[in-house]
Amino acid sequence: MASNIVVPEVGESIVDARIAKWLRHEGDVVAAGDPLVELETDKIDLEVSAPQAGVLSRISRQDGEDVKVGEVLGVIEEAAAGKAAKPAGPGAGEGAKAAAPAPEANRQVSASQQAPAQRQAAQASAPAKGPRATPTARKAAEEHEVDLSSVRGTGDAGRVMRRDVEHAARGTDTAQPAAVTSPAVEPPAAKPAPPVAEKPRAAAGDRTEERVRMSKRRATIARRLVEVQSTAAMLTTFNEVDMSSVMSLRERHKQAFKDRHGVGLGIASFFVKASIGALRAFPRINAEIQGDEMVLKHYFDIGVAVGASEGLVVPVLRDADRLDFAGIEGQIRSFAGKAEDGTLSLADLKGGTFTITNGGVFGSLLSTPILNPPQVAILGLHKIQQRPVAVDGQVVVRPMMYVALTYDHRIVDGSEAVQFLVRVKSLVEDPGALLLD
Repeated sequence: MASNIVVPEVGESIVDARIAKWLRHEGDVVAAGDPLVELETDKIDLEVSAPQAGVLSRISRQDGEDVKVGEVLGVIEEAAAGKAAKPAGPGAGEGAKAAAPAPEANRQVSASQQAPAQRQAAQASAPAKGPRATPTARKAAEEHEVDLSSVRGTGDAGRVMRRDVEHAARGTDTAQPAAVTSPAVEPPAAKPAPPVAEKPRAAAGDRTEERVRMSKRRATIARRLVEVQSTAAMLTTFNEVDMSSVMSLRERHKQAFKDRHGVGLGIASFFVKASIGALRAFPRINAEIQGDEMVLKHYFDIGVAVGASEGLVVPVLRDADRLDFAGIEGQIRSFAGKAEDGTLSLADLKGGTFTITNGGVFGSLLSTPILNPPQVAILGLHKIQQRPVAVDGQVVVRPMMYVALTYDHRIVDGSEAVQFLVRVKSLVEDPGALLLD
């Protein structure tokens, strides 16, 4: 009985995907649940697994093609009893012949003569299972020319993550996975690593160009950024925050905080808490526009922008007002790791009522962030820099940060936006007030 491999329904907001890479070939024998193909969507990357055991008899759509949810990618047929798998390489045909029942006259062949043929037949019929790895790990392995089978995975159930590949490429992790042997199958001899070919360098003055197709996520980001600029009345207001109190508090408590909670105390949690306090005072900044109506949201799902190799993503802190500092820092750290490894789920990214983005981690001193629709405001944080400021008539040097609030002027008035930012500033400059807010 044949079974179709189809593009799964990931979420109501995802209707299409792009085939990143087939992990198996036509004729390969697969077990139920084996990963077959990697798909890219505008939000997450995912693997499609075999719905049943059998033979991958047909691949209908190729790498790089765009497909819709429910569309057939290929077909798996049940393997007939006694049906041999697709030959895996040279010598497989002879192995298959040797594995077939021999005539009575040839049954006196010694066991030592039969063993090599039986091993070849077993290797030919065994499915070629590669190590479990995330899509970003496979891409990193191709970039660094690293053999995934030699990389020890640190993810769930030994899954190879991007960081594992990068460690292997730098030679900082030389641990090899334990060899798994079977009485009927002898592991093949290790092949020497192929020589690494140096990429040709462009000659001085050589006007070269390279055409690279956008990933599904990057193309969606580009489209949505253009859409929001043409549909929202965006305006940005600025202020600056004296980070002295936060920096002093972190310095006094960072070790005790880490010992107790197992995570470092960053500045993000202070701004998440301060933003929630300001959103309570100015609820229209925690809203969205639907037609002629404003939807005021009385819960606080705060999106935290995270930069990843495939583009910016905004995972969401659900009910952030119910999280303490340790909970906020722990979730942000988890999101950053998932973003780099390509393991963020749709649930991590869905929704959000307000977004915080921090360009300061890349050295940005000042910027005008773009709205994350359908939200109507986004807070931009920037680099902390020692600057001379006037305090009580005296010029002193303080760690200062410029902050920016971009908002949709259709429902947020300028006075609201300015007062919101002043409220954030006052709460961050007096962290004790966060406990009373």
